[in-house]
Amino acid sequence: MVTMLPKEDYKVVGTRPVRHDGVDKVTGRALYGADMNLAGLLHGKVLRSPHAHARIKSIDTSRAEAHPDVKAVVTSADLAPMSPIPQVARQGVPIGENILAKDKVLYKGHPIAAVAAVNAHVAEEALALIDVEYEVLPSVSTVMEALEPGAAVLHEHWIERGGGDYIAASKNIADHEQHVLGDIEAGFAAADQVFEREYTTKTVHQGYIEPHTATAFWAADGAPNDRLTIWSSSQGHFAMRDSTAAVLGIPNSQIKVVPMEIGGGFGGKTLAYLEAVSAVLSKKTGKPVKSTMTRIEVLEASGPTAGGHLKCKIGVTNEGRITAAQIYFAFEGGAYPGAPLPGSCAAVFAPYFIENVQIDGYDIMTNKPKTAAYRAPGAPIVCFASESLLDEIAQALDMDPVDFRLLNVATPGTRRADGVVNGPIGARETMDAIKAHPHYNTALEGPNRGRGIAMGFCRNNSGMASAIANVLSNGSVSLIEGSMDIGGSRTAIAQMFAETLGLPIEDVIPTVGDTDSVGFTSTSGGSGVAYKSGFAAYEAANDVKRQFIQRAAMLWEADEDDVEYVDGELRHKSDTELTMPFKELASRMPETGGPIVGRANLNPGGSAGSYAANIVDVEVDPETGKVEILRFTAFQDVGIAVHPSYVEGQIQGGTVQGIGWALNEEYYMSDDGAMLNSSLLDYRMPTALDLPMIDAVVLEVPNPAHPYGVKGVGEANIVPPLAALANAIHDAVGVRMYDLPMNPQSVTKAIADSE
Repeated sequence: MVTMLPKEDYKVVGTRPVRHDGVDKVTGRALYGADMNLAGLLHGKVLRSPHAHARIKSIDTSRAEAHPDVKAVVTSADLAPMSPIPQVARQGVPIGENILAKDKVLYKGHPIAAVAAVNAHVAEEALALIDVEYEVLPSVSTVMEALEPGAAVLHEHWIERGGGDYIAASKNIADHEQHVLGDIEAGFAAADQVFEREYTTKTVHQGYIEPHTATAFWAADGAPNDRLTIWSSSQGHFAMRDSTAAVLGIPNSQIKVVPMEIGGGFGGKTLAYLEAVSAVLSKKTGKPVKSTMTRIEVLEASGPTAGGHLKCKIGVTNEGRITAAQIYFAFEGGAYPGAPLPGSCAAVFAPYFIENVQIDGYDIMTNKPKTAAYRAPGAPIVCFASESLLDEIAQALDMDPVDFRLLNVATPGTRRADGVVNGPIGARETMDAIKAHPHYNTALEGPNRGRGIAMGFCRNNSGMASAIANVLSNGSVSLIEGSMDIGGSRTAIAQMFAETLGLPIEDVIPTVGDTDSVGFTSTSGGSGVAYKSGFAAYEAANDVKRQFIQRAAMLWEADEDDVEYVDGELRHKSDTELTMPFKELASRMPETGGPIVGRANLNPGGSAGSYAANIVDVEVDPETGKVEILRFTAFQDVGIAVHPSYVEGQIQGGTVQGIGWALNEEYYMSDDGAMLNSSLLDYRMPTALDLPMIDAVVLEVPNPAHPYGVKGVGEANIVPPLAALANAIHDAVGVRMYDLPMNPQSVTKAIADSE
């Protein structure tokens, strides 16, 4: 049983220390994946399909291999034998055909072959020397196209799935996830009014600035220690190791992955793309090989999130009580299975206690890159539908939109539709905070101005984690953790470690260890890093504490039960003259038994979901359709804010990404399946010029399953902006927006259609 420490006793947790890696990052000393430049380095480049869907009839690499500056060429034949693609995604099982295509290409940009050459320019030129003969096939770019009768089928060996009220039977359906709570028909029968609407969203990208890159060195000279070393920027170096081992058909013990700093990921760097390619090129040449994507390759060939088609239906009494809620959603999984169905099902109605619910989610194959996670995967899409419809219902009932939500709020002990019984959730506290905030209670004046609110949720995850604490002779501690730092977690984890031992944060030196140096740690995602690795740091600190008590007891010739550790000091419980500071005992390690190393290896349960909410004011130009954001307040229940500045930054960052998703961002596709806006000039993400200051309101409803009350803060914040902005636009100009993005063309069309 974990005892959560009282917040009023915290000395380090809840403060705002300077981040340990800050100076290195602002001065350029920090090393990212593309900074690796080893002796004899070769450069890899990938040949990619110009077609969205085609059969590969032949690949001839002889001309490229004959080039004097080309040192190796690889195709899918150089990877481990590939099994047929399963119809349902398997967690943690990589898809070799997404690394290098075998028989078919399934999206424009699909990798086919790769070369290693003396420099990047020669490697790129040599791609033109690889001759590929294609049989071009029809393509499908959206859910609706993929489900049409006679639509092109991506995986012919699959069986037909689907068939029913919402979706036709098709071989392009990979998976169906359904959750039923109560009696949906009885719930709608009990309603005085039933509302049903249809929504669509487009494919969007995470928008990280650093492209994917991987450097590999695999001498493959037959020596007993013949191992592959990979340097890459990812959200999980253990996952990169295991995925690469599976694709290459070798034991994971034969690979060491060294984590580099990461220039953004947001879920998009959880999959391996270049690691195996660089590895087989290195094996063939005996030299290190570095492969790096261009921006176009990132957008065309890494994993965006899904576009979707949704139908949402909600029944209510005239007093505002929700009697039933139902949603159907079909997501574009891209070329291979794995659309974010589970997180979407968990999130869609999570802020509310509804006794009768039915959720049906479908994973649909399209000729686009395989989807990857994107911050609260799937939740922004489904909550765009549910929160937009709830706003419409509140208006029809002439109820305040917050009061309507509070009437139906989920509370601890109620059950979500996906089966989870709510623990210490903060849905009510989040709604109460909206209601009480000055933003909500300040009148909004002026023509074509409107205010919108929305709720959001992310279930948050945990996972395996490891931490190793090496006590140094001067009383500092080297803390090695296994979680990639994608949001300031190094410092936050060090804070929890320092708090547990009563040390100043400056005395803790946190680093992320490679896959040989620390125990397995699951990927940094699901808002689980501070939870799981913070827990590991807490346990490692307690291990250090136990060893310090043993050493002090030995020196004082006392029983261990008579020694206590309080605020960085050893004390004898009955003899007040016997005390010893942490630093003094650290200096005496040689004479008391040698090094002191604390460790923790665990897989903690108890992670708790996080709720978020937005209030947003907009002004809409009815002539151009431009939406200007005037004011934005973002709320989130974070458990306990370990480092409040990082928490506020996470809330602001997720909010901005949600704004881009809502107003601008989309994959603009040609009729033949090509992305036409594959640059950051044409793929329009918000800049500082597009945004007001995001006012972050941090709400603390502690999670008692964690020693420091941690829940997770990285994802729920991206969920509510989509619906909040749609609701604000309606309040401003009186039109409901059912399709994303709500760009000027869409807004002007909606206004014109309403007149």
